[in-house]
Amino acid sequence: MVDDTPRKAAVIVNGFDPDSESFKPRRHEVDATGFTTVLDALINIKETMDNALSVRYSCRMGICGSCAMVINGKPMLACETKVLDELGKKGEVAVEPMRGHPILRGLVTDFDDFFAKHRSLEPWLIRSDMDEKFSTDNAFALTDAERDAFIPFAECIKCGLCVDACPVANTNKKFKGPQALAQAYRYFADARDQGGAHRLEIADTLEGAWGCEFAGACSKVCPKGVDPAFAIQLLKSSIAMHGMGLDRKKKPTAER
Repeated sequence: MVDDTPRKAAVIVNGFDPDSESFKPRRHEVDATGFTTVLDALINIKETMDNALSVRYSCRMGICGSCAMVINGKPMLACETKVLDELGKKGEVAVEPMRGHPILRGLVTDFDDFFAKHRSLEPWLIRSDMDEKFSTDNAFALTDAERDAFIPFAECIKCGLCVDACPVANTNKKFKGPQALAQAYRYFADARDQGGAHRLEIADTLEGAWGCEFAGACSKVCPKGVDPAFAIQLLKSSIAMHGMGLDRKKKPTAER
């Protein structure tokens, strides 16, 4: 049973000040119960203690990914992280912006490059018949096996936590990153997609699939259990088989 008794907790906000181009940690005392999330605490701080605090959030229920940040050294969603669970021995929770993305202000990071890399791998269904793609009134049926091929990688909410945790993305800014590459495989594995060879060619670069060193940190921090590290290994395998003239992916078999 969750304890609803209020307790004093310290939240250390190590926000970025763009004017001085430095981080300025500030300590705030909040009342927290077993239900209080880090995002709840930050909203409370902004409303009652520090209205200059910059924090991004939207759904507050682990769907939009907007409140991704580093909590006690680990990339996490603030809306899914309980304050009392993260207090530690010092009775403190330290929060800071993700370092794997350009920082704008406070706890807010810039996602322009993140989404540009995402788009560069064409994360959408490619169909040869454009009229069919945009005007058909029918749905494509999928077998259980066809659905299971991509569903494990379809829950990405684009929070950017995997990119922040990735040692390659943090040292090579040209690397496409685990999020974009995992989504490239998600669409490649979809039986409804007809852009298989094209999609593999886009990912077949040193900044693409071959830049991944399989550290696995991306999968450990994913709040939806997507396992981008595994998806990238499947993408590498598909690229290699395509290069040898073998087709790992069957031709689309979905019927309307």
